[in-house]
Amino acid sequence: MIATAEQSVAPKKEPGAPQPPPLENGDRLTSMEFLHRYEAMPHVKKAELIEGIVIMASPVRTDTHSDPDSLVQTWLGNYAIATPGVKSSTNGTIRLDSDNTMQPDGSLRLLSGQTRLEDGYLKGCPELVLEVAASTASIALHSKLNMYRRHGAREYIAWRTFDAQLDWFVLKDEQFTLLQPDKDGIIRSSVFLGLWLNVGALLREDGVGVMETLQKGLGSPEHAAFVESLKANTKPA
Repeated sequence: MIATAEQSVAPKKEPGAPQPPPLENGDRLTSMEFLHRYEAMPHVKKAELIEGIVIMASPVRTDTHSDPDSLVQTWLGNYAIATPGVKSSTNGTIRLDSDNTMQPDGSLRLLSGQTRLEDGYLKGCPELVLEVAASTASIALHSKLNMYRRHGAREYIAWRTFDAQLDWFVLKDEQFTLLQPDKDGIIRSSVFLGLWLNVGALLREDGVGVMETLQKGLGSPEHAAFVESLKANTKPA
């Protein structure tokens, strides 16, 4: 069940009000309680509520998270810049329902799509969600995958950096199906037309190779047609 705006808005802190308890791994909270505590802990850079349970991020390694994250954000950001009607976000909190408040590493959303801004947070699931998963790969491929599927993410990407693997799922008949690269090692988004990824280049962290393939996608006829459909404020099938 999707939480109402009244349920999901974190209460404002009044002057002199007692400080809420700190977030702890494993706490069982509602989305409203979670956001109330999270907003009172500005030093905490990432925490999520998955099926009502608080998950706190571990220290972030440069080689297995920060560097890969920078590369995929560049990829998504450049696509969004070239595609009016599409927005990319980095590490933004997303309210899905009363038990799930997520902070995916990256996302793409249609401005005419299934999300909206509410008190500065996204409400609803972006059409594409991306996670860079090092030590959290088991969460990315189980609880997060199932939760994003239930809430209608049309595509879900998990880059398992420790395993040097990338999983790109597309939603079909309410289930996630794993996409495979074509003979040239490229995966093409079926939702964000022109979003092409050279998987081998990404896994090697070859930014030049990743961007060259993206530029080919942005120059394709399908991307041009997609942009025109967005200008007309129509949702692609």
